[in-house]
Amino acid sequence: MFKFLGEVKTELSKVVWPTRQETIKYTVVVIVFSLVVAAILGAADYGLLKAFEIILTRKGA
Repeated sequence: MFKFLGEVKTELSKVVWPTRQETIKYTVVVIVFSLVVAAILGAADYGLLKAFEIILTRKGA
C-alpha cells in the first residue's frame, strides 16, 4: 500500500495543474453549457408535453 501511495505521489507531481484563471474560465464554460443544454431539454420537454396534450384532447373529443 505504501508503494502504491508513493507511486500516486510521483504521478501527481507530473500533472500540469491549471492556473486559477483557467479553472475559472473552464468552470464558467461548463456552467453556461449546462444551462444551454438544460434550456434545450426543457423546451423539448415542454413542446412534447403540449403536443401530447393536444393529441389526447383530440382523441377524447
